[in-house]
Amino acid sequence: MRKSNRLKEGGFIDRDQPITFIFNRKKYQGYQGDTLASALLAEGIRIFGRSFKYHRPRGLLGSGSEEPNALVQIGTPDNSTPNLKATQVEIYEGLEAKTVAGWPSLDFDIGKINNFLSRFLPAGFYYKTFMWPKSGWMFYEHQIRKIAGLGYSPTTRDKARYDKRNTFPDVLVVGGGPCGLLSALNACRSGARVLLVDEQSKLGGALLSSDHNIDGKPGLEWISEIESELMQADNVTVLNRTTLTGYYDHNFLIANEKRTDHESLDNLSNNYSRERLWRIRAKQVILATGAIERPIAFVDNDVPGVMLCSAVSCYIRRYGVRPGVQGVVFTNNDSGYQTAIDMLSAGMRVAGVVDIRGRVSNKVEKLCSDNNIEIFLEHAVISTKSNHRGLKSVELGRLATDLNDILCHKGFLKCDVLAVSGGWSPAVHLHSQSGGKLKFNKAQQCFVPWSANQQVISVGACNGVFDNQDCLISSVDQSSQCLRDLGFSQPEMVMPGSSHTLSSDVTPCWNVPAGRLTKARSKKFLDFQNDTTVSDIQLAVREGYTSVEHMKRFTLLGFGTDQGKTGNINGLGVLSEALSMPICDIGTTTFRPNYTPVTFGAVAGRSLGSKFFDPVRKTAIHNWHLTNRAEFENVGQWKRPWYYPRIGESMRDAVKRECFKTRTSVGIMDASTLGKIDIQGPDCIEFLNWVYTNDWDNLKNGRCRYGIMLSEDGMIMDDGVTTKIGDNHYIMTTTTGGAASVLAWLERWLQTEWPHLRVHLTSVSEHWSIFSLAGPKSREVLNKVGCDINLDKKSFSFMSSKTGKIDNIPVRLSRISFSGELGFEIMANSNYALHLWNLLIEKGGPFGITPYGTEAMHVLRAEKGYLIVGQDTDGSVTPYDMGLGWLVSKNKDFLGKRSLSRSDTNRNNRKEFVGIKTVDPTIILPEGAQLVSTSQQQIPIKMIGHVTSSYYSNATRSSIALALVKDGQKKLGERIYAHLIDGSIIPCTICDSVFYDKDNLCQRR
Repeated sequence: MRKSNRLKEGGFIDRDQPITFIFNRKKYQGYQGDTLASALLAEGIRIFGRSFKYHRPRGLLGSGSEEPNALVQIGTPDNSTPNLKATQVEIYEGLEAKTVAGWPSLDFDIGKINNFLSRFLPAGFYYKTFMWPKSGWMFYEHQIRKIAGLGYSPTTRDKARYDKRNTFPDVLVVGGGPCGLLSALNACRSGARVLLVDEQSKLGGALLSSDHNIDGKPGLEWISEIESELMQADNVTVLNRTTLTGYYDHNFLIANEKRTDHESLDNLSNNYSRERLWRIRAKQVILATGAIERPIAFVDNDVPGVMLCSAVSCYIRRYGVRPGVQGVVFTNNDSGYQTAIDMLSAGMRVAGVVDIRGRVSNKVEKLCSDNNIEIFLEHAVISTKSNHRGLKSVELGRLATDLNDILCHKGFLKCDVLAVSGGWSPAVHLHSQSGGKLKFNKAQQCFVPWSANQQVISVGACNGVFDNQDCLISSVDQSSQCLRDLGFSQPEMVMPGSSHTLSSDVTPCWNVPAGRLTKARSKKFLDFQNDTTVSDIQLAVREGYTSVEHMKRFTLLGFGTDQGKTGNINGLGVLSEALSMPICDIGTTTFRPNYTPVTFGAVAGRSLGSKFFDPVRKTAIHNWHLTNRAEFENVGQWKRPWYYPRIGESMRDAVKRECFKTRTSVGIMDASTLGKIDIQGPDCIEFLNWVYTNDWDNLKNGRCRYGIMLSEDGMIMDDGVTTKIGDNHYIMTTTTGGAASVLAWLERWLQTEWPHLRVHLTSVSEHWSIFSLAGPKSREVLNKVGCDINLDKKSFSFMSSKTGKIDNIPVRLSRISFSGELGFEIMANSNYALHLWNLLIEKGGPFGITPYGTEAMHVLRAEKGYLIVGQDTDGSVTPYDMGLGWLVSKNKDFLGKRSLSRSDTNRNNRKEFVGIKTVDPTIILPEGAQLVSTSQQQIPIKMIGHVTSSYYSNATRSSIALALVKDGQKKLGERIYAHLIDGSIIPCTICDSVFYDKDNLCQRR
């Protein structure tokens, strides 16, 4: 197969390993080390995509993550990955790729009609066009997405595996160029734990596409020596093909490692992940992310063949590919001249270097003279000419001194490659994400890091230092200072010498004026993916969108997958000219994660399906429950025993037996899943008074108190019992499902509103196991197991708590009952839980001790009228609605108190907590059944409430239910009706919510 653009030698490809791949249903061949972009460029492919709005043909602009045009879909139609950049896809045998834009094909795209209608499709047209009729938006959206030219989601389950890892380095170095490598080496030799990440497949950064010498040797040889030392060091981890995508608070960062994206899935083990998401917490971050070259806006600057100078050099030197036959360089700084030399080295003809500036250095003049390269000073490329394959020639014009006009037309230069360099923009994205501020460097015409908000420094080009020698010096100096601040000994570092690069000073020209021969409506592109043009920015200003953030959203500048890496700074320059304001006063748009797109697979990791999506939490005696045939229910993340059926028993029979044994003898329940929060500090009482509605000033040591929490709107959020262990020390219990949210709620108030309170919270839910022993024989069982606490009613009263030992195991015993019977909650270290449980079961045998699950617990508590937050409450009820007004203090303020005085919370006809009995005691109402005041079936029927809990009660020999009914307390004894889904109507009677032992005699035995 002919490779018209492949060089016979050079680059980092292995010509002994040819690779066959498919692109747009045609077979091509590349080599090991090629990207999809370099392999196709070597095959003579020039068109790589179509633009978003106008569907103009687009070629390669860049060579890395900055590439806006070459978006591809990888894989087969049923299992593929969309919107990958061809410049970052490494080829492998059997690779299948297709462009995501162009219908019916890339070469003939019917959507190109938009280009001829472009005068009717300016920036913001969609905000004005698709407003009517309102019902038509669903149709519009479908059509817009269809023609947008973006990839499609796969239709089958992804065969790949993904995973995540956490790491805690002392020093995180981002970037594997010379500055990053030198910083990592410095940290390595100091003894710090170092993590080095770089998004390319090979370390070296810009040195991979240049011929610079460092320390008297070729740059690549110098890199190889440093890489070898880092790889052999035990305290260093090097991750290539890894992009640092997000920088968050407290030096927490996210990196996405492409572990096997460069290999076929068919060749991988099922246990080997394709991508890995690294969650990093670093003491110090060193950013060495380099800089991104930017284009220049001129008429038709988007045609295939117009490329960044750095991309042209990269394809030549790194991949051994010449991008064309004859080239022209258009620049406003010295870096473009090196590209001209690289073109010559690749056998290309160079028609000239077009330089906006009025003079260049003697070094540059000599370089061009020695290589017979013509320089066009004070000139600009005004426009391009192209055919169906791409660039044919460029139009030159002489610029006025102020760069605002073309003095004269200078003709055309034939070329099929135009290498453009409009200067360099430091990759400040991560610095900005960290909360750092930027300042504008007028000499370099770019934004550079200024102040840092976290432990982060920027070195090298990403800090606005572009000279090789200066980069190396600053890297060593700044990293050494960081290591000293961290307390690491400073190793002796020999400063490497390097040849100085050409000057990086630029003459800004954001918008080349159009020549007289140029069509009036020709376009100058800023954002190549979204077709944002210079005229779009100017229109936004005329429309009043003068804020940079408003302009961005009106024009879509920087909305593409490249996130404005190449176009944003040019857009800011055009905006500053339109507003006649300095660019430093314009500011920048917000840099947000992710720096480059991250697959959903990497975000999800192994959290897929019901088995892995959410953690499964089990109590310390879970295996005992399994052995004893327990059925489980999921309560939040916990597996809780639901009931314990014996052979031949139905659920109703098992629950009936468990309830009966607990009421008449003794039952035992594993209540370890309750949330448990350890509260300590001298301001505990004030804290508890704020978060609970009742008073806590007079609670004595060794006493327990029930409390409810309200959210800020005055609605019940959670409840539980809190025990005072000692002075300034409490244990709070919460509902199982509310443990995490309650802890987060309390921490939020302590950290944001009450930082003066000396209170410390610790979650101890897993540390302590709790067993609830309930029933008239529970005291005798505790005596049987040798509990050394005096359990006499007078010495151990209800709602008391004491410490002691059972079989030499330290325990905390609390007289608390959620069943309405004499009850004890036994709290012990989870390491002793199974032994303690087995001992209680063994010694309780003579009393018929029976394990009971959550269903029996629900029946027992419902018989007593005890509510369960989240089941009997729904976020819209107050303590007064639930009959808990006695828990609301009149003597203090607390969270949610003011909301209790709102007109809505004090209005009549609010739903109130009541009991429900069916006229036919055998009928069990379904939970959620709607309650109405009439038996008629006319529709619609006005609902007056709903059933929150419903069971069959063996203690009352009837069905019982709890409900929320409008003005329920005023309707006790009234007849209401439950309307069921099947159309049946069940007559019921409103009654008190307590069905069993209303005087609480049983639990106070």
